[in-house]
Amino acid sequence: MKPGKTIAVLILALLVLIIIMQNTSPVETKILFVSFHLPRALLLFITTLIGFILGLLVRLRSKSRKEPPKV
Repeated sequence: MKPGKTIAVLILALLVLIIIMQNTSPVETKILFVSFHLPRALLLFITTLIGFILGLLVRLRSKSRKEPPKV
């Protein structure tokens, strides 16, 4: 990974961590017909993790489509 990209990723990760740590109050979360209480930090972490995983999956899928067919 290039040094500039590494620094940008570290800064972004630090900002996400700061935002998560500042939001620790419990919130009610509803998913379809289920309602439960959990800390806002955990909800933010889960949401960030899901977004990261989806981004990786999209990148892997688009990377595999760009490869030329092997003969």
